[in-house]
Amino acid sequence: MVSLYSDIQKSCAQIKEIGLSGCQLNCWDSAVFTGENAGKVKEETEKLGIKISTVWCGWPGPKVWDFYEGHFTLGLVPAEYRYARSEALKQGSDFAKLLGVDQIATHVGYVPENPLDPVYIGMVVALRDIVNHCEKNGQKFLFETGQETPITLLRLIEDIGKKNVGVNLDPANLLMYGKANPVDALDILFPYISDIHAKDGEYPVNGRKLGEEKALGKGRVNYPLFIARLKELGYKGPITIEREISGDQQKKDIVEAVRLLESLISR
Repeated sequence: MVSLYSDIQKSCAQIKEIGLSGCQLNCWDSAVFTGENAGKVKEETEKLGIKISTVWCGWPGPKVWDFYEGHFTLGLVPAEYRYARSEALKQGSDFAKLLGVDQIATHVGYVPENPLDPVYIGMVVALRDIVNHCEKNGQKFLFETGQETPITLLRLIEDIGKKNVGVNLDPANLLMYGKANPVDALDILFPYISDIHAKDGEYPVNGRKLGEEKALGKGRVNYPLFIARLKELGYKGPITIEREISGDQQKKDIVEAVRLLESLISR
């Protein structure tokens, strides 16, 4: 994962230094979706031969990553923020098009389990509009897993009813939100998976806060089994390392993650 708010030249150099050739670009504020920024990113990535698999788009307004306020602040669930956030995601799609990237991803919030919930119905309408915009830009719209159960996400994809909809599977999020076993989730979501976050974590230990993120191989995701199952299913897409800390330890953990993944993939 590379942030658009970091030094792009330095970030791209670090990607090559680690021995990788691809990344996801993380962009939270639609104010950065400019032609000038697109030009800078393209210049650096093309110079070093780095491919951006997915542009990860955020949205404006409050965001609280917990089991209480999260229901009222995250994604497209809160009706009062839905229009502005939908427009921001469309701008993200346009920005990704400038970069030549054919996928955007985001969290859409705590999708209601009840498909007859008015909030769910409103989300389907809004998401279909966003997905149509992505389709015009020749792109897929990817849901990042986390705040919903896999079967709820599958139902949402089916109800949107468009072919350019997919999943950015984050196995750690499925654990950290207490929603699913990531290996089992592959059996439900695999036909739609277009990108994967290599991240690790633990189940929640109380009813208010998410489980703790961990360095790859140090959490509860069974990566040997997870990678083996992906190989059985024939996954050929990107795997994007995500470590949500900063500084030297982040770089060390990413280097270790590369080694672990390479050893598991080569088996």
